[in-house]
Amino acid sequence: MLDKSSPEFILASASPRRVDLLRQIGIAPDHILPAEIDETCLKNEQPRELVARLAAAKAAAIAKDHPDAFILAADTVVACGRRVMPKAETVADARAFLKLLSGRRHRVIGGLSIIAPDGASSARVVETAVTFKRLSEAELDFYLASGEWQDKAGAYAIQGLAARFVRSLNGSYSNVVGLPLFETSQMLSGLGFDFK
Repeated sequence: MLDKSSPEFILASASPRRVDLLRQIGIAPDHILPAEIDETCLKNEQPRELVARLAAAKAAAIAKDHPDAFILAADTVVACGRRVMPKAETVADARAFLKLLSGRRHRVIGGLSIIAPDGASSARVVETAVTFKRLSEAELDFYLASGEWQDKAGAYAIQGLAARFVRSLNGSYSNVVGLPLFETSQMLSGLGFDFK
C-alpha cells in the first residue's frame, strides 16, 4: 500500500471492478474521481483510437485539478469487427449484443493513461481476443435474467456467469474485466510510483 508521504493516487473511474483490480496488485486509490467527459465516438474513429483518446481525456481532466497526484484513467470497449459495442441499456440491447458475439471472436480493447505528479505521462492500448461458444436461447434467457449484463461493455462480465460462454481467450484476462494489471503496474513503475 501507499506510504503516507507518497503522492496521492487517484482513479479517474467510477468502476468498482477497476477498484477491485487495483487492490489485487496492492493499490488502494486515495480518491475515486470519475471524469465527466463526452465519450461519443468520433466519425470514422477506430476502437483503438477511441479508447486511447478517452483514457487520455479522462486523465487530463482530473490532473488539471490534482497536479501533485498520480492519475490513472482507463476506458474499455468491446469490438466486433469495426463495430464498438457500448454498455447495453435495455434487455433488448443486451440480447442483440450477445447474439452478435455468439459463436464469434471479438476484441476487448482497453486504453490506459497515467499522469505522474511531475507531469510525465504514459499511455497504452491493450487488446484481448475472446471467443464465445454458440449461445442457445435458453443460455441467453438465463444470462439476461441474471441482470449481470447491466453496466457492462458488450453486455457481459467475464468474471461472472458469462465465464461459461468463453471458449478461448488470448491476451490479458484482467483487461477484459476492466484494467490490464500487468501493463498498469509496469507503467506506474516506469513513472516512479512506489508500490508499498
